[in-house]
Amino acid sequence: MFPCRAQLAFILLVVLLGSLGMLQSCGQTGDLYLPTPEPTQPDNTRGDA
Repeated sequence: MFPCRAQLAFILLVVLLGSLGMLQSCGQTGDLYLPTPEPTQPDNTRGDA
């Protein structure tokens, strides 16, 4: 049994919108890695300033 034209149009629309959505979201969040934390200076808590 063949699907009717409305079903084919709906399937085509879903595939097209899904593909465009995936292509649009590429690179939206920037680089896909965690940056290395910057080294922090030790606090001078003894008051030797």
